[in-house]
Amino acid sequence: MSKWNDPYIRNSEEEARAAWAEQLAARFAERAERHDREGSFPFENFAELREAGYLKITVPKQYGGDELSLYDLVQLQERLAYGDGSTALAVGWHVGQTLHFRMSGKWPQPLFADLCRSIVRDGTMINTFASEAASGSPSRGGRPETTAVRADGGWRITGRKTFSTLSPILDRFVVTAYVPEEDVVSEFLVKRSDRVSIVETWDTLGMRATGSHDVVLDGAYAGADDRIPGKGIDDGGGWLLHIPACYIGIARAARDFALQFARSYRPNTLSEPISSLPTVRQTIGEMEAELRTARALLYEAAERWDRETEERRPSLRPELGLAKYAAVNNAIRIVDLAMRIVGGTSLSRRSPLERYYRDVRAGLHNPPMDNVALQMLADAALREQNEPNSSSK
Repeated sequence: MSKWNDPYIRNSEEEARAAWAEQLAARFAERAERHDREGSFPFENFAELREAGYLKITVPKQYGGDELSLYDLVQLQERLAYGDGSTALAVGWHVGQTLHFRMSGKWPQPLFADLCRSIVRDGTMINTFASEAASGSPSRGGRPETTAVRADGGWRITGRKTFSTLSPILDRFVVTAYVPEEDVVSEFLVKRSDRVSIVETWDTLGMRATGSHDVVLDGAYAGADDRIPGKGIDDGGGWLLHIPACYIGIARAARDFALQFARSYRPNTLSEPISSLPTVRQTIGEMEAELRTARALLYEAAERWDRETEERRPSLRPELGLAKYAAVNNAIRIVDLAMRIVGGTSLSRRSPLERYYRDVRAGLHNPPMDNVALQMLADAALREQNEPNSSSK
């Protein structure tokens, strides 16, 4: 990661954590091209994350975690993604959901406490598998075809989940399932068993090393206490900012690659590097405008969510959605501009820009999708009321 004065680092603690994440990212960057080419899961990256204590950054302090804020999480995730977008996005689901469970209280306390202790002690990870081929993204509101039926003092769960990020490494995970006898959708904590199998379907354009395969449940068992009622506080979904942080990190990596190229490349037709050319400087300026705008929106949204009261956090959804919308679309634009600076060699599989180009496009399919974010903004605008001016009375 390039050395720069990051305006969003506010104190020495944040600076030290940022340097820590950058060291991890540098090692991940050395493996990123191989895992991308193979579509293989980076187990060694996650071993390092576990050894470094990264998996517990959002666990409450009472269970031995670091209890970092959303703002802190965004800082670290941006830096991890600078080294390897797939690893950052994948671990983001774990640390992000741990933050979500901590702030919302949606898990029964004994179940959450057991998870937290296991994260700290064993490096356990968690994710929620909700997407299905028939119902699409859960954010669209489709009812899952996966079912949960009472049996043996608990539940037997049958179905198939798609986009199951982290599936190669998880020994427990949450699944959404329809409960026919109650006509409701609920969540269940399931542990890996012979009733759970992975079908390696993940062979995609971008984010190829997230291990987002299909998970098949054939009567998988969940105990009576492993049902998650879903009650608790609506936290507004702030934890999802781990997603835009990831894509901004990738965009920063592309920007830095292009800057280094512009500073050093001098064709024999020029007496100076191409960074001296007005057209190249114009393109660099466009990259900076896109990057600085996206980062400003991201860090402002995270800071507001941290300082807001529990009651008001749901009202921040339009701002949170805007941060994701800007981050992903600006990241796509930044990588495109970087490739224009570097030229045709950026298309080579040996160039990291080619991977960045593919990876950032995956953000369009992470929640909230563009049309949902724009709809939230439209709804917020239409709800505005023109209050009468007291001076006009």
